Amino acid sequence: MDGTTGPAAQHRTQPYLAALTRHFADLRDGTHGHLRSRRDKEALFAKAVELLSPYAHQALSEMNQVLLLGTGDIDATGVIRSADGGVAACWALWWPEQRRSGVDPIQVQAHYGRGFHHPHLRGGTVGEWPLNVFDDEQAAAELPTLRAIASADLHNLVFQRDFRLVPAITARKDD
Repeated sequence: MDGTTGPAAQHRTQPYLAALTRHFADLRDGTHGHLRSRRDKEALFAKAVELLSPYAHQALSEMNQVLLLGTGDIDATGVIRSADGGVAACWALWWPEQRRSGVDPIQVQAHYGRGFHHPHLRGGTVGEWPLNVFDDEQAAAELPTLRAIASADLHNLVFQRDFRLVPAITARKDD
């Protein structure tokens, strides 16, 4: 193949495939963003958190406005040391029904656990996604992933309690 069709062309046109390719290449090469030391990788993680922050806020703000009818509040930890000695960051969306019910907020988390080769994204109730973000274009390409994490997390929180966690559902009787 000449690279204009097939897998090579898909890699260039689908950001999630490029992110997975970076992720798997890191595993193959024993690096993260071409870096090998834990200290350098943590610095790269901090930069990724900075790059992702506006997009995590956007994904959660969209959910707040449409599903929570603007009743929620978003907070972010910034980069913090995690319990296992790694580093982490969390963006969380809290709202009245969620607080009253006792379930956790919707969360988008970035974490680089002590025993991990490189960082990942996850939700409070959903699994792992590779976090290989090194510039703003790559961070912006993660917006659909951040939306998916937040959506899956809300779905799982509703499953823990019920649909009454979502103000847009209880406020609209005609949908």
